[in-house]
Amino acid sequence: MDHKMSPVIKAQELLHLIEAPSLILIDASAGPGARDNYLKKHLKGALYADLEKQLAEVPQNAANGGRHPLPDTAKFARVLGNLGISTDSHVIIYDDKNGANAAARLWWMLKAFGHEKVQVLDGGFKAALEANFPLNSGEENHLKHADYPAQNWQLPIANIEETGTAALDKNSLVIDVRDAFRYNGESEPIDLIAGHIPGAENIPFGSNLDSEGFFLDPSVLNKKYSEALRGLPPGRVIVHCGSGVTACHTLLAMDYAGLDIPKLYVGSWSEWSRNDLPIATKR
Repeated sequence: MDHKMSPVIKAQELLHLIEAPSLILIDASAGPGARDNYLKKHLKGALYADLEKQLAEVPQNAANGGRHPLPDTAKFARVLGNLGISTDSHVIIYDDKNGANAAARLWWMLKAFGHEKVQVLDGGFKAALEANFPLNSGEENHLKHADYPAQNWQLPIANIEETGTAALDKNSLVIDVRDAFRYNGESEPIDLIAGHIPGAENIPFGSNLDSEGFFLDPSVLNKKYSEALRGLPPGRVIVHCGSGVTACHTLLAMDYAGLDIPKLYVGSWSEWSRNDLPIATKR
């Protein structure tokens, strides 16, 4: 019987896979200058995945789906083919924020496409550097594949209405993974309004990591989230963040902990806060 592949891989393990023919290494660092940084220095063989252009369908108005709605599945299938990813590929993703930039988002998207051989590098780019993983610069040469077989997203997704109802239901749970100062409404560095969805509970994604920036042991994560979920089935749990990206870091942590993956509210705070809906603060 096959054992399920861990969603998290250590840098030393990645070193042993460097020559594996099925390996596709992806740099999913995001934010200003991320692509330029990739061109200057990245893990040898890594291709770049652009959050804004490839992993999201950015709308003109974030009130319609948030800042990073999921792309059309046919478009995402083309993206995977252009990155050389086939159904047999072993995809390992890293970024410069310990998986919280866009590595976990791409992991979730591949999992939602039914792809099982996909992992996120624990500790990200920094951990690979410390493990003396070889580096490269510029573009990487790679073989493109035919479009990946497109299908509907197979992991559960919640919309804005369902999330608002669940947040006020004692038999459901909505988890906001943003930093506490954003949840509390002290300040909002990205979206227009500070605060949180009334009834949502705050478990910052950073609490998935230790002081060195590595994921906590799966047993520790299991205890932490099992207590937070209070026995609720995954269908009654919704996870969100600012725009559906760092929420995937917590979904990854839950999967790493051996728990079922709950629903992702992709629109997240960026959608909620732009729709004249109730807003709570803790100041």
